[in-house]
Amino acid sequence: MAATLELKYFNSFWLKKMDSIVNILTTEGLATNTLLGSSTIILQQTNLYIGVGQALSYTLGGITYNHTILYENGLTITLNTPTTIAIPPNTIISFGAITDFTYIPAPYIGGTNDWYVEEARIRGGYNNTSVDFGVKAYLAEDFKLQQNRFNSMIYSGILNSRTGVNNTNQFPIGEDITRTVDPANGSIQKLYAEDTNLIIFQESKVSRALIDKDAVYSAEGQPMTTSGVSVIGQIQAYAGNYGISTNPESFAVYGYRKYFVDQNQNAVLRLSQDGITEISAYGMTNYFRDNLALVGTTGKVFGAWDIHNKQYVLSMQPANNPYFQTVSFDEDANGWTSRFSYKPDFGLNLRNNYYTLKNGNIFEHYADPTATSINYCNFYGTQYDASVRLVLNPEVSMCKNFNTLNYEGSNGWVLSSIYSDSDVGAPISAAAAPISLVGLENQLFSNSFKRKENKYFGNLINTTASTFGEVIYGQSMNGIKGFYATVEMLYVPPPSPTYAELYSVSSNFVKSSY
Repeated sequence: MAATLELKYFNSFWLKKMDSIVNILTTEGLATNTLLGSSTIILQQTNLYIGVGQALSYTLGGITYNHTILYENGLTITLNTPTTIAIPPNTIISFGAITDFTYIPAPYIGGTNDWYVEEARIRGGYNNTSVDFGVKAYLAEDFKLQQNRFNSMIYSGILNSRTGVNNTNQFPIGEDITRTVDPANGSIQKLYAEDTNLIIFQESKVSRALIDKDAVYSAEGQPMTTSGVSVIGQIQAYAGNYGISTNPESFAVYGYRKYFVDQNQNAVLRLSQDGITEISAYGMTNYFRDNLALVGTTGKVFGAWDIHNKQYVLSMQPANNPYFQTVSFDEDANGWTSRFSYKPDFGLNLRNNYYTLKNGNIFEHYADPTATSINYCNFYGTQYDASVRLVLNPEVSMCKNFNTLNYEGSNGWVLSSIYSDSDVGAPISAAAAPISLVGLENQLFSNSFKRKENKYFGNLINTTASTFGEVIYGQSMNGIKGFYATVEMLYVPPPSPTYAELYSVSSNFVKSSY
C-alpha cells in the first residue's frame, strides 16, 4: 500500500507507528462469541487493517451499538467501553474511520512492525530549516524481494569499544559497501582474514583482497599500496584454477599455510607464501581421485590441523556409507604419512592440544593414559589395534624370494599378513622372552619373531599351493616369491595397552630361481 505523508506540525513521536494510523480500511469482519460485559473481541476474518481510535459498530436485535477501538493486537481488539450485550458468533462488525485521537500514540510505544518517520526539520516546524538530506520517510516494503548475491560481500559500520560506537547493524545502501568477485568462479564459500589481507575462497578460484588499503599501479605495472577509506580494496586472484568447491569444512590453517580440498578437481591443496600447491599429487593422486569421488555432493570432507603432530588431518566421509578415510599430511616428510581409524565430525586446537568432535561430544587426542582411564588406540569409546601396512618392493624389475621379515621397534608386534603378486606367507607371532631352557627350545621351533641385538627377525613360510612348473613349493620352500610383497604389522598390546613404536621394517631377499 502506498501512502503520501505531509510533514507539518507533527513530530517523530506522534508519527512513530504510521502503519497502524494510515492503513485504515473500512471493511467487515466476523466476530466470535464474547461474554457479557467484556471489552475484547476476537475477529475471524484475516487481512483486516484496523487501528486505535477507529469507529466500530454492530447491530443486534435491530439496535446498533457503537464503540471505539482502544487497542488492537492482530485479530484481537479492545474496546474503549465494555459491551452491554453478548455478541453472538458470526456477527457482522463494521469498521469506520478514526474518530478518537485521544489514545494515539500511547498504545504504540513498543513494537517493531510499523512505519517510522524521521524528523528532518529543526524544531519540527512548517518550512523550518531542513537538516541533512531533507524530508524523507522510511516505509516498510509490503512485498519484500530477497536477493541471493552468492558472489558478493557486504560490510557494516564500525565497532569502537573505546568510544562505545557500535554501527555493526547499519548497512547504508547509499554508500559503496559491497565488493563482488567473478560469478563464473562460483559462489563464495569461505572468507579468511590474514594480517591486512582477506582471502576469498570460491568454488573454482581463490583470491585475496586488501583490507583498509588499496593498490595503485605504476606505469610499469608495479603495485604501490596506499592507505585509504576503502574497507575491502583491490581483489587479486591466486595463480591456478583451484577453489574449495562446496567443502569449506575442509579448511584448516597453521601459520601461513592454509589447507583445503577442491573436490571438483580431485585435489588437496596448500596455500602458502609461494602460492597454491597440490599436495595430493605427492604420490596420492589416484587415492584422492577415487575417495573424493565416493564423497560426492552429499558427503563431507572435514579438515583440521593436528597441533600435536604438526599434521593436516583430512577425513573423507561419504553420506549414507560406512566407508570413510581419515589420513594426515606431514610437512616434514612432505607426504601423506598416516591413516587413522577415527571418523570425526570436526577438529580444532586449543592451547597446544588437539580435539575432535563426535556426536556432540568433544574428545582430546594424545591424552596421557597414566592420568586418564583411556587406553591407547581408543577412539570415541571403541578400542582399536595399531596396524601398519606397507609395500616391500626393492629391485623393482626383478622377481625375488623374500626369505625373512625384520623390524626395529617395541616388542609385541606381529606379522598379521604378508602376500606378493604370486604367493602368500604365514603370519609370525610376537617375540617371547624365554626364562628357561625348555622355553628357549620351544621358541626355536615356533614361527615367531626372534630378538637379536635389539632387532627382531622372523622367517617367512610359504603357504601357497603349487603352480604350473614348480618343483618345490609350499612350506618346503623358504620365503615367498614375487616382484613385491604387501606387509601388515599389527601390535598386540598387553591387557592395558601401552606405548609402542615401530621404526623400520625390512626383508632379506634373493633373486628368484626363475
